[in-house]
Amino acid sequence: MKLTRISHLFAAVCMSTLMAAQAHASNALVLLTDFGTSDGAVSAMHGVAFGVDPKLNVSDLTHNIPDYDIWLGAYRLYQTANYWPQGSVFVAVVDPGVGTARKSVVLKTREGRYFVGPDNGLFTLIAERDGVAELREIDEKVNRLAGSGESYTFHGRDVYAYVGARLASGAISFEQVGPVLPGESVVKIPYQKAVRDGKVVRGIIPVLDIKYGNVWTNIPKALFDELGIGVHDRVQVRILHKGKQVDKVVAPFEHTFGGVAQGKPLVYLNSLLDVAVAVSQGNYAKQHHIDSGVDWEVEISKAGAK
Repeated sequence: MKLTRISHLFAAVCMSTLMAAQAHASNALVLLTDFGTSDGAVSAMHGVAFGVDPKLNVSDLTHNIPDYDIWLGAYRLYQTANYWPQGSVFVAVVDPGVGTARKSVVLKTREGRYFVGPDNGLFTLIAERDGVAELREIDEKVNRLAGSGESYTFHGRDVYAYVGARLASGAISFEQVGPVLPGESVVKIPYQKAVRDGKVVRGIIPVLDIKYGNVWTNIPKALFDELGIGVHDRVQVRILHKGKQVDKVVAPFEHTFGGVAQGKPLVYLNSLLDVAVAVSQGNYAKQHHIDSGVDWEVEISKAGAK
């Protein structure tokens, strides 16, 4: 009987220890910036995170966002965030207004991921797709790297990496970040959402598949399907920049790049199940002088449709 009680007590202690360890287990910290990796900026952010918790799992989404390109930063967050577990913390720093009156915030989505950075449009697409459970302004009086008070131009290190690491490690709770901001007041970049107009769907080219030059759109599969286009059907694509036509092509809709001969164009669904245009084993964007952004529009219809 005595041994049984000891065994039960030992099991209870082990369970309590396991639950405590799980409660204090850190979440992933994911960094995105336009800093590049040619100097020490990114390493400094890693160092701050390591100083908060040496066991913290820190990953780099990308540090190659073009200088000051807030929109592209917003899209890369949108592209990758949902593949990370709930509780993950993203520190995003594309901040041409660093040190000015723009707010420093932490956004919590409805699924429980956190986004730390300047409130300058970086969280546009995350807020729209995933919803804002709550938005808090960072209280820099208590949530700032010690000794950095006279530094005004590196919030990525002094505020965002520090707060993100403390949040991911469990050193602070979301409620300790700072005061709640009203509603879904996050700043958003205006852009053309995908729409259907009769036998045409319209959208924008939010980003290029940089490595291969494929032209991605924000037109989702569900909207494209409404056109009644099947595999091998021919699709007309018009690309406009600031309202002026830059390119027009008719190409088949295919599931894979191997559906057409090398060097031939095709329309396909990319990894996010959005419509895209490519050249098999070629660079469509380079060949046709296409770029991306909110002022690059695209119109798609079934070839021959009136």
